[in-house]
Amino acid sequence: MSEPAIRARGLAKSVRAGGNPRVILAGVDIDAAPGELQVIAGRSGSGKTTLMAILGGLDAEHQGEVAIFGRRLDILNAAGRRAFVRTSIGWVFQAAGLLPNLTAEENVALAVNMTGVFGDEANRRAQRALDWVDLGNRAGHRAHELSGGEQQRVALARAVVKAPMLLLADEPTSQLDTETARTTMRFIRDVADSGTTVVVATHDEAAGEYADKMIHLEDGRIAG
Repeated sequence: MSEPAIRARGLAKSVRAGGNPRVILAGVDIDAAPGELQVIAGRSGSGKTTLMAILGGLDAEHQGEVAIFGRRLDILNAAGRRAFVRTSIGWVFQAAGLLPNLTAEENVALAVNMTGVFGDEANRRAQRALDWVDLGNRAGHRAHELSGGEQQRVALARAVVKAPMLLLADEPTSQLDTETARTTMRFIRDVADSGTTVVVATHDEAAGEYADKMIHLEDGRIAG
């Protein structure tokens, strides 16, 4: 049996609000297999973004254990966690977060630079990633010249160009129209089909159409 891509146990987090503790996550367990596309659905405030931040190594202030391909993020020091995230985890957020005055290729190449690759090789990898999301002909356009859907696909190319073991997408379609959202989810499905484990957090139930597994989060707990 292959090692699980994600194995999280007892993930819990609370914050102080007005002097009283507010539970964000309450003992969540998550498992995902290599190459699986898992959708975590839930309304705003259900704890999805916090859960994703923990799975992606961006939030270390929590209870419970989280292992990504056997690597325990909860016991890594800050430097080790940052290094692991930089090389092994790709992120796509609700906002594309591109640098507006850089071209699509330059935005993607920056992610390659973070792995220690520069110059012509970084540009070649960026171009291949843009070709993959059908934006090769837009590589020279600055980010502010692209539509919202195109920007999100550039963000996806930026996330996968370093061939991460895990791709996390937090509300990647929430600012897109229905057809553009479907196109984006098809590309995300392709990422999983290529062997990368993918977790998508969304309030859009239609995203479940593309998932191998779908779970619902309600008030910091897995429903059902």
